[in-house]
Amino acid sequence: MIDRLQTIFKNAEVSIADAADFKSIDDIRVKYLGKSGELTEILKGLNQVSADLRPQVGKVSNEIKNKIAELLDQKKEDLDSKVNQSAIPGWDPTLPGRKSVIGKMHPLMTVQKEIADIFKNLGFDVAEGPDLETDYYNFLALNFPPDHPARDAQDTFYVKNRVLRTHTSPIQVREMEKRKPPFKFIAPGRVYRNEAIDATHHHIFHQVEGFLVDEGVQFSHLKGVLDVFIKKFFGAEVKTRFRPSFFPFTEPSAEMDISCVFCKGEGCRICKQSGWVEMMGCGMIDPVVLKNCGIDDEKWTGFAFGMGVERIALFKYGIDDIRLFYQNDIRFLDEF
Repeated sequence: MIDRLQTIFKNAEVSIADAADFKSIDDIRVKYLGKSGELTEILKGLNQVSADLRPQVGKVSNEIKNKIAELLDQKKEDLDSKVNQSAIPGWDPTLPGRKSVIGKMHPLMTVQKEIADIFKNLGFDVAEGPDLETDYYNFLALNFPPDHPARDAQDTFYVKNRVLRTHTSPIQVREMEKRKPPFKFIAPGRVYRNEAIDATHHHIFHQVEGFLVDEGVQFSHLKGVLDVFIKKFFGAEVKTRFRPSFFPFTEPSAEMDISCVFCKGEGCRICKQSGWVEMMGCGMIDPVVLKNCGIDDEKWTGFAFGMGVERIALFKYGIDDIRLFYQNDIRFLDEF
């Protein structure tokens, strides 16, 4: 019986060595280790072996069974390796794998989300609108008459009888038409202006518009909201100031500056030694705009503001060239 077991092992060993495909390996496994395989039959017939030889025959049978199983597994691995190497020439399966690259949010979207989160915590809702606008929503409803000189400053892209929105303010009009006061919204989005591209200008950029309409709203409320936003975003030590300005859709209008985040207000190249940098435009919503939206300007007042996401991102990250945000350079994006 022991001799028979040794013969079975030698025959199996030769068959495994000669196997050229996975089907041959499976056939060999069935022949020797299957339910009706040669080794299985011997193990089933152990009760017919004399009692003194039975332990030895059982031990050798199990050892040969394990050896054949190991040889079959090794042969299968060898065939797997050959198949993979032939499928991908030059591929070495023994090399360590490459680290997976996990995507990240673009720095502009990170800043836009951070801005939105601050205002949402102040009770503002978020609104969106179309990129391709009518002249009415982009200009007329916002108190830009057809011959208004401020239209020239917008450097508009015209698409047939439509315009690519030059600011996110049209969303303000659309929301005020649909709703009854009181309400407060922010409107983030992409805007377009026909400008030459340089370190501080681009023909595509992002804005966050904000507006609030309620009874008894005053300029002091606007200053308070924006001051809270700046301190939440840049830090409690950053100061704000407001300078008179002009926008067709707000009256009075102002530019808001913040103390330079680079030199802490002491004066540097970025702030041109003034200690201040311009941050956004703002003001009280012009009564004409409220009337255009069907809102009683005798009862309701409101304020609006608009900021450039790229400008805030430049200050936040200490970047001096807006073009870096649009070049898709992985080395630059990986820094965030």
